[in-house]
Amino acid sequence: MPKKTDPDQDAFLTVSKLQSWFLGIIAFAVILFLLVQAKFLLISLAIAIMLFSLTSDAIGYFQQLRIGSAKVSIWIASTLAVLLIATILIMASAILLTQANTVVLTILQYADPAQRAVAELFSWMGEDVETSVLEWLQGIRFGPYLTSLAGQAGNIASGAVLVTLFVGFMFLERIWFSTKLTSLMGDKESAVRVQMIISSIIHRVNRYLVVKAVISVLTGGMVYGAMTLFDLELAFAMGVLTFVLNFIPNVGSIIATFIVALVSYVQTGDTVIGVSLFFIVGFLQFVVGQVLDPVLLGRTLRLSSFGIIASLAFWAAVWGIVGMFLAVPIMVSIMIVCSHIKELRPIAILLSRDGLPDHEPVGDTTVIPAMARLKSSDPAE
Repeated sequence: MPKKTDPDQDAFLTVSKLQSWFLGIIAFAVILFLLVQAKFLLISLAIAIMLFSLTSDAIGYFQQLRIGSAKVSIWIASTLAVLLIATILIMASAILLTQANTVVLTILQYADPAQRAVAELFSWMGEDVETSVLEWLQGIRFGPYLTSLAGQAGNIASGAVLVTLFVGFMFLERIWFSTKLTSLMGDKESAVRVQMIISSIIHRVNRYLVVKAVISVLTGGMVYGAMTLFDLELAFAMGVLTFVLNFIPNVGSIIATFIVALVSYVQTGDTVIGVSLFFIVGFLQFVVGQVLDPVLLGRTLRLSSFGIIASLAFWAAVWGIVGMFLAVPIMVSIMIVCSHIKELRPIAILLSRDGLPDHEPVGDTTVIPAMARLKSSDPAE
């Protein structure tokens, strides 16, 4: 016989589910509002966390250094690491600010020739089409875009200072992290589990960032060499732009290729040079993206291609261009965390490429030291 159900109980469960859905929607809206309103602070914090995880190993290296019989203390090692980060951020800010100003001045200088050059590409379709394209391009106002670009470039210096402060305080808190985590979780086993999740995130994100940095430097250098070979201006600026855009997965390399080809065509007015650079840079991007990238990254990320595009679109809408650079590290972190929570595991499966989000790549050595630290008899030692 079919089991009888209580109508009142069914109605209560339905109302509870609806309430949970509405509360979830409200919570998502509040979080989204906070993400947008506090984006400068949160972006700086996200970058600081990535730099902190990247340079945590540097502290261990500094601690191994010896001056005679004296050993470098953790305080000195942390100070050296913070100074290293500050130096890198200042240098990167100076380069980006310089190149941003170059790009703005170049846009103002080449705006009209570029519009006419692009319109000429449609001349084979007829004079009316060429005129229509030119009128449409001339209707685009570059002022708001340039103002936004200049504003973001101006925030780089203040952001670098804030990131350095965040990283410095994180290094100070790092000494007591194991003790705090054990006290927070209530027992060492739970603390070890959380530390394993954090170690997994750090391992994957660090490898992604290091590999992307190496590949982007290589690609930017090749673009600089190709433009120098054709004796074109803005070779260094285009190399820096390619380096930066390569951190945007899937989309960045395509945008960089079109920009380099367009800049080359506008400077020379020679279709052959523009098309040649388009195919040269496109071939370089293809080889780097389809050969070097998979070989160096291996199965570290294991992210869904559709998930990457969706993450790019979401974080671009929330945090703008900077959000596109942070989309993949954030997506990796969300996938790993969700894979360890039973109720959220379906999200991790959807975000993963092959449905195995919690598979650790062979050779992951970050978890074992974390477990060893937390299993020590006195974490405060």
